[in-house]
Amino acid sequence: MQPTGNQPLSGIRVIDFTQVMLGPCCTQVLADYGADVIKIERPGAGDLSRTSIADDPDGLNNPVFRSLNRNKRSIALDLRKDEAKEVVYDLVRNADVVVNNFRAGVMERMGFGYDRLSQINPGIICAFGSGFGPSGPLSHKGGQDILAQALSGVMARRADEATPLSIYPTALCDYTAGMHLVQAILLALLQRGKTGRGQSVSVSLFESTLAMQMQEAAMWLQRGRHLNWGAFPLTGVFETTDGAVVMVGAFKANPLKDICAALGLPDLSAEPRLSTFAGQVEHKAELHRRFRERFAPNSTEYWLSKLEEQDVLCAPGLTPPPSPDHRPTQANRPGLRSPRRRGANQLPPPPPTPDESAFAVRHAAPDLGGDGRAVLEEAGYPPERIEALISAGIVAGEKRGEAA
Repeated sequence: MQPTGNQPLSGIRVIDFTQVMLGPCCTQVLADYGADVIKIERPGAGDLSRTSIADDPDGLNNPVFRSLNRNKRSIALDLRKDEAKEVVYDLVRNADVVVNNFRAGVMERMGFGYDRLSQINPGIICAFGSGFGPSGPLSHKGGQDILAQALSGVMARRADEATPLSIYPTALCDYTAGMHLVQAILLALLQRGKTGRGQSVSVSLFESTLAMQMQEAAMWLQRGRHLNWGAFPLTGVFETTDGAVVMVGAFKANPLKDICAALGLPDLSAEPRLSTFAGQVEHKAELHRRFRERFAPNSTEYWLSKLEEQDVLCAPGLTPPPSPDHRPTQANRPGLRSPRRRGANQLPPPPPTPDESAFAVRHAAPDLGGDGRAVLEEAGYPPERIEALISAGIVAGEKRGEAA
C-alpha cells in the first residue's frame, strides 16, 4: 500500500529509543499509521534484535528485526558523548513523543527523563514500557516476556493441571504491553489536544499481563473460584486421521446434546449425571475418552463439517504459521510485501484498519544509522556540522566521498 496524506498519525514525530519487542511493536504501529518514527540506535550494534537471532551476521536482513521496524528511520548516536545528547535535545524540540523500554531510571541518568525533556518541549509525551513499572520492588529488574508470564501467574494457567509448568512460545506479554503502550500514547495525544501540554505515561509487561486476566481475577476476588476456559469439560483438542480438531463446547443452552448429534453419539445430556455443568466437570475424563474414540477414525474436514452443522464452535489445529493461501488469513488481509535492499520482504498482515488509506508500508526496516544524515539535515544542521559529527564518531555514517 502507498502512503496517503490522510493517515491518522501523519505529522506526528516519534523519537524511538526502544529495542527488542515491547517498544518496537508499539512504535511500528505508530509508524504504520503515518507517524515519522526516528529510531535512536547504538553505533556498531543497534537494536538488540538486529543480531540476537542467529540468522544474518550483518543484521540487514534479520526477519525478526524487520518484522518490528518497518516504516522507521534510523540514526546511530554515541550517547556517551555530550554532543550526541545535544542532537537528541534538538530532535525533541520538534517531536511529539519519546518512547523507551529501558530499565527504570536509565533515561533519567542519560539526561532524557520527562522533567528534562519537558523543559525543552512542554508538549512532549514520554512513553515508558518496562518489565515491572517505574517504581516498586521489581522496578530494577530486567523485563522479558517469559519472566512476565511466570510472575503474573499466566504461565500457571493450563487446561490440564497435570501438564507441567511450561513457557508459552509466542511473546504474548510483549505484544499486549506494546499495544497498551500504543493506547497510552494515543490517549496522551488526545489529552494534549485539550490542554496543550504533554505528559509521562508508562506500561509494564507485568501489569499488562495482569490486565489480560481480568475475568479470572474477578472470579477469584468475588467468588473465590478459579476460572479456566481451557479446562471446560466439553472443550479440548481431539486427534483425527489427518490432524486434529479443536472443539469449544460452550455458549449454548445444551452444547453436549449438539456435540453428541454431530459425533453420532446418543444424547449424553439426557443422563442425570451428565445433565449439569458440574456433572460434566466431574465426568470430564469419561466424556473426553468417548469424544476421542469418535474423532479418531475420520478426517479433520469431515468432523468440522459435522460440528458446524450443529453450530458447535470448532477449528482445525493448524501448524503455525498458516500458509499464505490460508483462506481466513487472506480474507482478513493478505500478507504484505515490503521493499528492502535485496528482494521483497514478506511480512505478517497488520491489525485491521478503519480505512484502506489509514495503513501504509512506506519503506522497509532501516539499515543501522542509515538515515542519520537526512534526519540531521531536517533538524537544520548545516553540512559542515554533520560532517564534523560523523568524523568525530558522534553520529555513525559515511563521510562525503565514501562509498555507500
